[in-house]
Amino acid sequence: MNDEGFGPGNLPYGVDDEGHVLVAWRDEVLDLVHAEGLDVGRDVWASGSLNAFFDLGPAAWATTRSQLRAVAARQPARARRRRAGVRLVRPFDVGDVADFYASREHATNMATMLRPGQDPLPEAWLHLPIGYHGRAGTVIVSGCDVARPAGVLRAGEVGPTSRLDVEVEIGFVVGTTVPRGRSVSAAEADRHIFGVVLVNDWSARDIQSFEYRPLGPFLGKSFATSVSPWVVPLAALDPWRVPGPRQDPAPVGYLRQPEPRGLDVRLRLEVNGTPLSTVSSAGLYWSAAQQLAHLTANGAGVRAGDLFASGTISGAERGSEGSLMELTGNGAQPVVLADGSRRSWVADGDTVTIRGWCEPRGGAPGLSLGEVSSTVVPCGGEVLCR
Repeated sequence: MNDEGFGPGNLPYGVDDEGHVLVAWRDEVLDLVHAEGLDVGRDVWASGSLNAFFDLGPAAWATTRSQLRAVAARQPARARRRRAGVRLVRPFDVGDVADFYASREHATNMATMLRPGQDPLPEAWLHLPIGYHGRAGTVIVSGCDVARPAGVLRAGEVGPTSRLDVEVEIGFVVGTTVPRGRSVSAAEADRHIFGVVLVNDWSARDIQSFEYRPLGPFLGKSFATSVSPWVVPLAALDPWRVPGPRQDPAPVGYLRQPEPRGLDVRLRLEVNGTPLSTVSSAGLYWSAAQQLAHLTANGAGVRAGDLFASGTISGAERGSEGSLMELTGNGAQPVVLADGSRRSWVADGDTVTIRGWCEPRGGAPGLSLGEVSSTVVPCGGEVLCR
């Protein structure tokens, strides 16, 4: 993969611990506060997040991307640093969070375990992207620890979860506001999406299973959502647009989207360095644009910096499951790690990593989305960002 996937076709944005906006360029970063040849001013690049850049709109995003591709290789020394060792923080200020349930395979796998003998898909699932709202305050960047959550595990029992799980997802960062009272269709929603991150939506399955009926996920999900530090512009993923699965019945009007509506992003789940599964986002039944269109359909609107995620991505083949619950058959068939230890669920001290990339395609050399990685600490333990 060319320059580990951070070549001129990528140019993802991040933010360092000094509040400077960076762009990954080969094995370096470009500090845009000191960069030359860009129309956007220093105040935007020194603002501590990408939100000020979001506010400039799609025309400015496109112009800046074009300018970066033209001038990245000849930036002055003060604007260049080695990428290794740069301390990255969460790259945008999160407004609202929504998590969807867009993988048919994941929805089917979960229902088969939890509701055997019943129709695996809720009545609405084939008609609209099902989702729920999360907690913006618990969105953390890769490298930040996750404390094992506690809660009501079953009737009369309170304590730390014993069924801590992970979910392999991709997330989409809203760049252009849709005002309250307005909505967008799936056919026009992409222009409101700035870019893509990797997401691990941590889950406490025992807390979740006791609380989720009838209102859905709550404390079993809200304690932590990890995101990758690099936001890959949606435009960078154009070579990896692919047709989505056939939708039957046909979506209602505002959810109709021309093909190709899918993205072929490869995702790998690792625990303590042991690869456990690999899957592609190309199989998602509901696309990012359809998800965003549904978010705005009732006039709720969205704001720049809002984050919405695909939900767990699983495939049809063994080894493509996006959660430990699926990989282990709800804990009954533990996976074996490289050191010989066995896991049904995530243990204290484990480091969970999701890596994302796009394979070379159609002349494009391949692209990296980096990784999202977090270590679990005991319930009540000190959480650090490493």
